[in-house]
Amino acid sequence: MKITNITLSVRKNETVRDLQIQDYCLYLFRNPVIFRIDSIEREYNGCTAIIYRSSSKQCFRGNVVKGLKYDMVCFRLSSSDKQYMADMDIPFDTPVELHDDFIIASAIKSMKIHCDMSERRKTEFSELYMRIIFIAIEDAHSSIKLEKNSIPKYPLLKKLRDYIYDEPPAELSVDVVCRRFGISKTYFHRIYMDTFGTTFTQDIIESRLIYATSLLVNTELSISAIAEKCGYESDSYFMRQFRQRRGCTPSEYRKKKMSVSVNEKIVKK
Repeated sequence: MKITNITLSVRKNETVRDLQIQDYCLYLFRNPVIFRIDSIEREYNGCTAIIYRSSSKQCFRGNVVKGLKYDMVCFRLSSSDKQYMADMDIPFDTPVELHDDFIIASAIKSMKIHCDMSERRKTEFSELYMRIIFIAIEDAHSSIKLEKNSIPKYPLLKKLRDYIYDEPPAELSVDVVCRRFGISKTYFHRIYMDTFGTTFTQDIIESRLIYATSLLVNTELSISAIAEKCGYESDSYFMRQFRQRRGCTPSEYRKKKMSVSVNEKIVKK
């Protein structure tokens, strides 16, 4: 295993979109991060790790208010390293939420210190630290799978949440959902929160705002038209929710993104 780059406490406000790096990349995020996977955006908590395969497309961003803060390690794997990771069932290109990032953060920091201070046994130290990181990620991933197996109605809940993010404008009634699940509303709200760490209503709002940000950036539709396409009957309600969640109005968001796009084009020229 060869470590090619270690960067601590990276701060980034812009979106990372379809970035491809020849090395494997480990990210440890310190605040909430939104990943785009299979054309769907999902938000994860501020204690999340992901290992991208070599040349995988990396797509993620922070929220408008806080941006992103993360540590990053780029590395190359030998054939034996790849076999080791396959035997451990390490998830690639898959965000893993951690209960505690202390072990991984400490390993990255210690590895950075050894790489910067001494050439002696640097490779051995790096391999040991990376294996500690892999074990911690695999353990967290396994815990998540065990939790999913023990969650009541998990397959139905997962299918419902996927639908919420696949079809943001859809009208979803808690009463209808509960009848299909065969459970009470109180029980539904409890297991939804226990499973995803957020409410059914908050997921609907977030899915619509994610869709709205895409329309603001990629179309010239009016704010009113975007509100309607996202399932809002009231423009003012849409704008109020957008400002609460994104820290600015829809118009301000569009203007900011257009300004960033123009500046990027100028830099490339």
